Amino acid sequence: MIRMKTKTSITLPSELLKRIDRLAGARRSRSAYIERVLRGHLAQRAQAARGARDVELINKFADELNAEAEDVLRYQAPVDINDPE
Repeated sequence: MIRMKTKTSITLPSELLKRIDRLAGARRSRSAYIERVLRGHLAQRAQAARGARDVELINKFADELNAEAEDVLRYQAPVDINDPE
């Protein structure tokens, strides 16, 4: 997949740029490092949003899910945890 890139300009404190340059190292450009970090950040945000939606759905149906789990547990045979077999 070909990704089009657009040149942009941002203003950052010189201390932050020095830290970015140290972390990027000699083998990676500043731009490549910042792109990688931003992609990671955006992926984390997307994952957090998916997790929040999952929790919302679980909470929405919690009473129904708990009732179903209790019903299933009623059909299970009792287990003696002290019996070695």
